[in-house]
Amino acid sequence: MSARILDGKQVAAAVRDRVASEVADLNADGVTVGLATVLVGDDPASATYVRMKHRDAESVGMTSVDVHLPASATQSEVIEAVDALNDRDDVSGMIVQLPLPDGLDGEAAVERVLPTKDADGLHPFNLGRLVLGQPAPLPATPSGIMTILEHFDIDVSGKLAVVVGRSFLVGRPMALMLGARGVDATVVQAHSRTPDLAGVCRQADLLVTAVGRPGMFDASYVKPGAVVIDVGTNRTEDGLVGDIAFDEVAEVAGAITPVPGGVGPMTRASLLANTVALAREATGR
Repeated sequence: MSARILDGKQVAAAVRDRVASEVADLNADGVTVGLATVLVGDDPASATYVRMKHRDAESVGMTSVDVHLPASATQSEVIEAVDALNDRDDVSGMIVQLPLPDGLDGEAAVERVLPTKDADGLHPFNLGRLVLGQPAPLPATPSGIMTILEHFDIDVSGKLAVVVGRSFLVGRPMALMLGARGVDATVVQAHSRTPDLAGVCRQADLLVTAVGRPGMFDASYVKPGAVVIDVGTNRTEDGLVGDIAFDEVAEVAGAITPVPGGVGPMTRASLLANTVALAREATGR
């Protein structure tokens, strides 16, 4: 294996240490920093992810508020739960865990979250500020990827970045953040209908994959020496794997994130960073 391993667990630990210090300072000033989640139904993956979020929040000294509604909950009950958390002074940031069960409108639930309590950075108001280059809580996964690049001193200025995937959760905000003034990558937004996808990816100095297809990207997609960021989280009989055929690509790439242990821990760490930033903003500290 020749590629440098970009250990997200290491970076997430550093972020949590910083957040814990900021939370302690706010607590000393009488400010409660709280992270709330709204989970609807009993999807095992969502439930596990929410438990991990609360564990992380408590580890840095945040108040943890868990609202769990049954799968039979109505849209109005979901909205009422979000409204109640919006009104709580001890909730600095909030997450509506997606996807919601069939028949419920997840986008409407996310839009009900106050932009000033949007720990996920997914409210249309905050996404709009991202497009305009204005300060706002950033979507957690792309923000975590940017922190990984910064931590490992990976400069993408003037480099070609190919982002495969165009969801509002990862692909679209990732492309915006990489192309932003001051970051200055040249960005190609690729997707399932991109002609000669492998050829496009092979041009990338930085390749970010977020498609949810286990091992789709083998060495034929990767430029020798490229930085490869694998956002894929795919549950298989062999365990959790990414979009990248890791062992094969690691022989070609210059640096690569593993799955698990790469982007995933940074997504949760970014939620904590957003939450403490929202608490500071709300209290003027």
